[in-house]
Amino acid sequence: MAFTGGISDEALRRPDVVRLSRDTYLPRAMADNLGARVAAVLMTAPDGAVISHLTAAAMWGLQIPLSPDDRRVHLTVSTGSAVRARSDRSVHRCPLSPEETTASDGVLITTPGRTWRDLAAMLQRPALLAVTDQLLVEKCTHTDLERHLQLRPSGRGAARARDVLPLGDKRAESPMESWTRWLIHEAGLPMPDLQRDLHDERGWFIGRADFVWRDRKVLVEFDGDHHRDRKAWVDDVRRQNALVAAGWTILRFTSADVLGRPAYVIATIRAALR
Repeated sequence: MAFTGGISDEALRRPDVVRLSRDTYLPRAMADNLGARVAAVLMTAPDGAVISHLTAAAMWGLQIPLSPDDRRVHLTVSTGSAVRARSDRSVHRCPLSPEETTASDGVLITTPGRTWRDLAAMLQRPALLAVTDQLLVEKCTHTDLERHLQLRPSGRGAARARDVLPLGDKRAESPMESWTRWLIHEAGLPMPDLQRDLHDERGWFIGRADFVWRDRKVLVEFDGDHHRDRKAWVDDVRRQNALVAAGWTILRFTSADVLGRPAYVIATIRAALR
């Protein structure tokens, strides 16, 4: 590839050039650009190779909590292909029907639904629920995802997909909320209502909560980075005071709690619901 472009061995050894694999290179300034890495890999990929799995998820804008640190470009090729994985690409051999692929910016990529089914073979259930919730916002319906599960009803990831799909909810506003919701489900606790406006006894609006158990007057908030903004913090304090005055029990968790101390999160919610 390099020689046909008139690039010498010496030029390829320059510090501002990054070698992705044995015959694939990029300018160092573009090494972190996903689109550039995809284009470079596809230049030496077999005809018909489709961007899939984690790479497709990134191209569809999906946030995956605790996502593997994998900079390789994931490709799905035909089952009979002899192409091998390299340092810059992960190769998956699996049949793909025409309805499972689409073109995005001129690149052949698995559809959001097929990407979800592929990720079911790689992700933990709470991470897969986070992906499911994001897809349901505007890219897929429950019916779409169910159809992709029916196309591949067995094999790796099928059980995870079946477990997660009924819980998918487009009202979730962050991957950590989705992860927390899976913990609540797994613990057998009553499932909360999501993103609900709250009012006092006079009917005045006093706030909105991520998770609400209205019959128990318990709510849970997940505090992401945006809560560090001073205005957001001041608003949170005022809202919390109004909710406490109205008789609500308020629990607040961070990603450090959800990912690092899940048993504590569940025990705290369980105690509040009692």
